Amino acid sequence: MALPAGADSLRIATYNTELARKGPGLLLRDITGGEDAQVNAVITVLTHAQPDIVALQGFDYDLTGAALAAFAKALEARGLHYPHQFALRPNTGMATGLDMDGDGRLGGPRDAQGFGAFSGQGGMAILSRYPVARDAVRDFSGLLWSDLPDATLPHTDAGPFPSAEAQAAQRLSTTGHWVVPIDVPGTGRITLLTYHATPPVFDGPEDRNGLRNADETRFWQLYLDGAFSPVVTDRLVLLGDANLDPDAGDGHRHVMRALLDDPRLTDPAPTSAGAAAAGDATDTADWDDPTPGNLRADYVLPSSDWTVTDSGVLWPLPADQLAETVATASRHRLVWVDLAR
Repeated sequence: MALPAGADSLRIATYNTELARKGPGLLLRDITGGEDAQVNAVITVLTHAQPDIVALQGFDYDLTGAALAAFAKALEARGLHYPHQFALRPNTGMATGLDMDGDGRLGGPRDAQGFGAFSGQGGMAILSRYPVARDAVRDFSGLLWSDLPDATLPHTDAGPFPSAEAQAAQRLSTTGHWVVPIDVPGTGRITLLTYHATPPVFDGPEDRNGLRNADETRFWQLYLDGAFSPVVTDRLVLLGDANLDPDAGDGHRHVMRALLDDPRLTDPAPTSAGAAAAGDATDTADWDDPTPGNLRADYVLPSSDWTVTDSGVLWPLPADQLAETVATASRHRLVWVDLAR
């Protein structure tokens, strides 16, 4: 189980909260109401893990940041203080006016830049004890998929899928690709590389989602190579929901293996007793269906200049007191890594 980081360590976590709601404003309602079981469970998970910085996925975005501010206030009431909150508009739910999934219809959630019933549904956010260097943030969410070097765009016998027009408008990021510097007293500036990729399923033989998922992860190696210069190469932490297991499940697994094997990054391979009891100790997502089963989908990968002092997946054994709360919160588990210089 997660314990607070030591005095000389920095705890960084990623957590797909799955707090996305069916309409705008509903997440704010559920947070401020104080009685939503899932919201309260997510708060309990975070207060148990005590991360210094956490990247959240599956958290609805609103223009004024009202939901995120309310969530931070609810955490503060439980003793976990995040004075610095950061979010940008995600691609989820961003209308295109085009048929992006090839079903012959317009205006559906799959016709947005990233799947979403409304703009901002299931976005990303960062909560931090330390200041975000907002003027130095780089947002690559607007990068067109076709502009990614060696992009693997979907094709069928009929040509580009679903159309050349759609591919000309399609962004790479399902949710977002952010480079976010944070100034940590005593450590200096660290840089988060964070994203939330599409699941590599829910498509057809053209493999649109599988190919996009792979390129969303491959983006980061291109970034480290300097393809989107300038690039910072030390004090980095790459984290988020890749929706890609290196060894099991759907998707182009070799892309994740290549990222994990990159010598510029360290894979702490966090584990948990609960995941081990269910199958693989490194799994981070609990899907009840036989297919795909539990998978490793969520990652915290520090650059190799860090010293990893501890790591884990907050996935308790079924008999543990926190188990029901963790399961109520999300099918994904919070992943944390303690770092030192």
